[in-house]
Amino acid sequence: MTDISSEKERGQFALLSQRRFAPFFLTQFLGAANDNLLKFAFTVLVTYQLQVSWLPAKLAGLVIGALFILPFVLLSATAGQWADKYDKAKVMQAVKVLEIVIMVLAMVGFWMQWIPLLLGCVFLMGLHSTLFGPVKYAYLPQHLSERELTGGNGLVEMGTFVAILLGNVGGGLLMSVPGNGVHWVAGVCLAVAVLGWLVARGIPASPSSDPALKLNWNPATETWRNLKLAYEYPSVFRSLLGISWMWFFGAVFLSQFPAFARDVIGGDERVASLLLVVFSVGIAAGSLLCETLSHRHVEIGLVPIGAVGMTVFAFDLYLAAAGLPTVQGAWLTVSAFVSQPAHWRIMADLALLAFSAGLYSVPMYALIQLRAKASHRARIIAANNILNAIFMIVSSVMAGALLGAGLSIPQVFGVTAVLNVVVVGYVFWLMPEYIIRLVMLVITRWVYRLRVRGDEHIPTDGPAILVCNHVSFVDAIILGVCSPRPMVFLMDHRIFKTPCIGWFFRMVKAIPIAPQKEDPQAYEQAFERAKQVLRDGDLLCLFPEGAITRDGQLQTFKAGIMKILASDPVPVVPAALHNLWGSTFSRIEGAAMAKPLRRGLFNCVGLVVGPAMPAGEVSPEGLQARVQALLNEPSP
Repeated sequence: MTDISSEKERGQFALLSQRRFAPFFLTQFLGAANDNLLKFAFTVLVTYQLQVSWLPAKLAGLVIGALFILPFVLLSATAGQWADKYDKAKVMQAVKVLEIVIMVLAMVGFWMQWIPLLLGCVFLMGLHSTLFGPVKYAYLPQHLSERELTGGNGLVEMGTFVAILLGNVGGGLLMSVPGNGVHWVAGVCLAVAVLGWLVARGIPASPSSDPALKLNWNPATETWRNLKLAYEYPSVFRSLLGISWMWFFGAVFLSQFPAFARDVIGGDERVASLLLVVFSVGIAAGSLLCETLSHRHVEIGLVPIGAVGMTVFAFDLYLAAAGLPTVQGAWLTVSAFVSQPAHWRIMADLALLAFSAGLYSVPMYALIQLRAKASHRARIIAANNILNAIFMIVSSVMAGALLGAGLSIPQVFGVTAVLNVVVVGYVFWLMPEYIIRLVMLVITRWVYRLRVRGDEHIPTDGPAILVCNHVSFVDAIILGVCSPRPMVFLMDHRIFKTPCIGWFFRMVKAIPIAPQKEDPQAYEQAFERAKQVLRDGDLLCLFPEGAITRDGQLQTFKAGIMKILASDPVPVVPAALHNLWGSTFSRIEGAAMAKPLRRGLFNCVGLVVGPAMPAGEVSPEGLQARVQALLNEPSP
């Protein structure tokens, strides 16, 4: 049984004991840690220990960050081709060899404190991450099922930000070792690179998704081609924009932590590290919680919740930091910093901001992996990396321009919070599916407590028809939230006249159908639209009873489904809704919604899904018997 709170299924942490996930996870974890160990140690070097006239401390984080992401713009398209053409395990292992070479150069740069060489190593580590990014996210859907995808992405996002945390904290602590901090940093960077290569050797084979692909070595034309390819999938492309904005947003905060700690808070490098700890723990917690909140499905209804949290807590961080006294005297130690109550508000804002970013980003990544065509998946991820890099570079330029114009770092945070409202609102306007899924979550989590059994029978791809008994005005909402992908509903045209609910069904592009005797033309048009849904490879949902039950019993199934199957013989999945009769949205006393919350909140309702039936075995009577049998089963 998969219940909204199922305890019988193994959670996402079980993946960490499996060869298909564990070596990959550790490889990407060590790579992200090394990226940030190098970057943060270098930032601390030029912020606190060296005075470089041509690299001011106030701009060092921005310059280093922009240099790191420049390869994402230049070479992501090429990296995406490699990940689609070659075995992904081989690609990751080759990238780890490159990392060892880079860290040998970085060792020389730290020992000699040669800033140009270290800047070059930052660029090369950006190249390392550019090559690794597409293969990392294309690997997951190749080895994880739809039900594991959100949990796997949550672990990867958690691991990435814990790695950022450890890399940054490690870089700060190692650089603070009196006398020979640079030597410690150099040695640890090389050791982590070697360990990453050893672990990568255990990644299982991941065959090419498009071995016949001809490589285009022109990065400019291939970048344009990748962006056009991603644009062909509207929901995917808009999610790419949403993720890229998250990286724009996050880059403003991450790049400013050293300067924020020193110039605004008055803290030493350990305080900067503490802020990174708080931020990383927050985003790791949000990422991990996504699987629980989504109930092991790709649930984009969490994205608006995360977006609101990002704005609220970023703006409160601006208010909290703007009220701090002017820095005077010696830098604060960690103990002195945490002893002041005003600083607890700053840490809470950072943690909750990051937590919200985790809720925002993980479902988007999972949606891209689920809906992108397998043979093009790595190139679409590459397009995502290109957009991410462009947005992060613009973020660095914007933050630098605002600081150059005289704004303080807290004011830059406030401007970013306001921009988040505008940009995320635009993304949701382009793709209202995010808001629609949020509405579904509210109804199935707050009005009802939904329990589900057999949802693994709902296909994750390919055309199919799901049929179900019709008990209430929210049946489609409950079915929709249980589906791993969007579902198109064929529904009685009168439902569309119902206030609020009618608007909702128009937003989800449900197909209204009128009785044949009432409007023959509309009747035929509805069936043609339904057939087109299947020809597009999508999931169609029918209520064969033709109307909401008035007595709580299953009504006679009409033959309309046979009209569809005659031209489009696809699998038919039976399902049954339990315990909705008597709820606010049912017609238990003649009219639905006459008594709001008649059963109160958190009523248990259930959905039971049965195995798919081949089209050749379907008849209205047989289908009705199958749904009745599911109704006769105990409620989940």
